[in-house]
Amino acid sequence: MGVIPIAIQTWSKSESMQITIVAIVVAVAGEFKINPFIGEVFRIGLGSSAFLFLLLLMSHLPYWRTGIAAGATVLLFRVSFDGAASSGTFDLLGSVQTHFSAMLFYIVFGAGMALIQRRLHQLNPLILGACVSLIDVVSNEAELLMRSIAFGLPYFQINQWMLISVIAVVRSYFTTGIYSSIAVHQMRSVHAEQQKRIEQMINVGSGLYGEVFYLRKSMDVIEQITAKSHDLYGQLNKEGLHDYGRSVLGITQQIHEVKKDSQRILAGLMKLVDLESAPEMTLAEIVELVEKSNGEYSRMLKKEVRIEKDIGIDYLTAHYIPLITVLNNLAANSVEAIERHGTIRIRVRERGGDTLFIVSDTGTGIAEQDKDMVFEPGFTTKFNQEGVAATGIGLSHVRVIVGSFTGRLLLTEPERDTETTFSAAFPTVKLKKGV
Repeated sequence: MGVIPIAIQTWSKSESMQITIVAIVVAVAGEFKINPFIGEVFRIGLGSSAFLFLLLLMSHLPYWRTGIAAGATVLLFRVSFDGAASSGTFDLLGSVQTHFSAMLFYIVFGAGMALIQRRLHQLNPLILGACVSLIDVVSNEAELLMRSIAFGLPYFQINQWMLISVIAVVRSYFTTGIYSSIAVHQMRSVHAEQQKRIEQMINVGSGLYGEVFYLRKSMDVIEQITAKSHDLYGQLNKEGLHDYGRSVLGITQQIHEVKKDSQRILAGLMKLVDLESAPEMTLAEIVELVEKSNGEYSRMLKKEVRIEKDIGIDYLTAHYIPLITVLNNLAANSVEAIERHGTIRIRVRERGGDTLFIVSDTGTGIAEQDKDMVFEPGFTTKFNQEGVAATGIGLSHVRVIVGSFTGRLLLTEPERDTETTFSAAFPTVKLKKGV
């Protein structure tokens, strides 16, 4: 019960501290000033620009309270400065009378900004600059009016009004321009970070999608073993070998438990790679993601690999996860096949109702005697230094994924003698959104 009041109190202290900092910064910045008119009656300082900039940056603060705090601090700061600068001839009331109108400027400015605070981030920069310019002019006129009353000076002077308006427009648009530039930079940084996270999630999803095919294959094998084991149990019982039959039945039950656990894991993975609720990506975006992912992979392997893209057809598809799984594995195989330097070409074409994804590389190639075996389960040409075979999803499983779309994965004749080329053909009607 006491957590909420403590949190509110902490937040309130933090807000008050921020308002105090804004007020102090504005008071100091206000001392850097110019005097556009003769005498010391009216001053234009950097305080107003600093005040506007801080209000835009800290739009969570209550503007009217911040304006009062800034005005009071400016008054106190300038009166104290007058007192410190004079030697025994300090007139407190005269100093307050001189600087009171400056306090009024910040109060009016804060109140004006409070009127547009809720729509601050919805306004176009040009409209925002116009609104701020109007608030600046009104605040300056309030300051001039107060000075005219305090010192008995003429209020309406057309040249002053015009100069005030020009200065208000220039510094308002200048300040809002700087703020808008910072806001755009922050938005780009946030977008880049979000894009990076999305790409990571998609890569994880494509990896899980490949594992689902592994697990489905294992489920089929387990199902066959369970059926054969149960048949063996029945045959042993018919032949009177009951002890052996009970042992086989126990093994069958254990296999069945493994099958149920695998089913639970498969169900969980299928939820993570739910394609029915997946959004769409264009083929160009898919290829770009594959290029970026395998570019990083090649750098991790300390290889200099140039990846070329050629998108001959582009459309939206909801099946981006299996496509990324297929292309990532073909491209990763190409990266691994390149020794130190090389090129990978990823092309997308439409041919005879199929969408073709063609991946070529200038790697070590595939030996002639191995070409008929590259799609066989368990076949690999990649071993580590200890002689252990690679554990990637393999071309046999990539072929299964392509086949699930009634497509074809082929080792094709390359256009260039120095290349190895794989082509994955998907029926366009299976991929294209709205077909």
